[in-house]
Amino acid sequence: MPLHLPPDDGPPSFHDMLAAAGYRALAAGLRLGVFEALDRPRSAGELAAVLGTDPRGTELLCQALVSFGHLVVADDGYANAADWLTGPYAEVERFWSTVLFESWEGLEESVRTGKPFVDFYAWLAERPETLRRFQGMLSGHADAIAPEVVSVVPVGSSLLDLGGGHAKHAIRLCAAHPALHATVVDLPEAVAVGEAAVAAAGLADRITFRAGDYDSLDLGSDHDVVLLFNVVHGRPPAANEALLARVAAALRPGGAVVLLEHDEHSPDRAADAFARVFGLNLFHGQGGQVYPAGAIASWLASAGFGEPSWHPLRSSPGQSLVVARRG
Repeated sequence: MPLHLPPDDGPPSFHDMLAAAGYRALAAGLRLGVFEALDRPRSAGELAAVLGTDPRGTELLCQALVSFGHLVVADDGYANAADWLTGPYAEVERFWSTVLFESWEGLEESVRTGKPFVDFYAWLAERPETLRRFQGMLSGHADAIAPEVVSVVPVGSSLLDLGGGHAKHAIRLCAAHPALHATVVDLPEAVAVGEAAVAAAGLADRITFRAGDYDSLDLGSDHDVVLLFNVVHGRPPAANEALLARVAAALRPGGAVVLLEHDEHSPDRAADAFARVFGLNLFHGQGGQVYPAGAIASWLASAGFGEPSWHPLRSSPGQSLVVARRG
């Protein structure tokens, strides 16, 4: 938790340093199992015995976590004050702490050269647990925004979902529209997750998968709608222009492309800060960024789409669905 220090308590960078150190301590606590082990108050020595850690190091880590409000001192030792770190959101913290403290090591090189220092998806593939958490985050987010997606996406009989390997959007849209058939294209490891979900939903006869790179696979033709959810921000501008041209060719005249993107600027300070940090992370690992609305509209126009409409998501503030129809 932030310390909320007064503004005159050291230079602003001192506050940032403390916040970074506090988050690193939180990450260590998550990785070691501190928060789960504190199902009741325990002394540092007892906690160390449960975790198999050094007693003195455990004491020092607990003291640091107390400073940031994640633990509190109780009569019997230390107690967990961060219930969310023992629930589903702990997986989100594990994911982002790994990204920030491992993949950002070469951030300066990305900024210096203008090229991604790491290949984000190759980096994920080398870390199965982090990949699982990433897929779980995307799947959970899809569940959260599903009602709004169903209300906004214009469907017909054929839907193409590029990069939606978890298949949550295809499942929800097919469930809402009995005449709809969907094709999901994504990398093999993502498709494996979606195939299981589709089978469990009883929709294997209406949702099919193609494992591979949607930049090179044949996308077919005469689709009514193509989904590009969380795709555009992970690519360089030229790659987005090329993909949108291919998407336009895969649609019937009047068909729609629907993008899910982060808003470049948000009136909410936290959402705005996240968008900027997220954009830097995208640039570092994929050559992308959170793009301005004007850039996205320009790429759509160049690909033959009409003026896009923007639909801010109430269920995910700071993100919007962008709908544009092929001319």
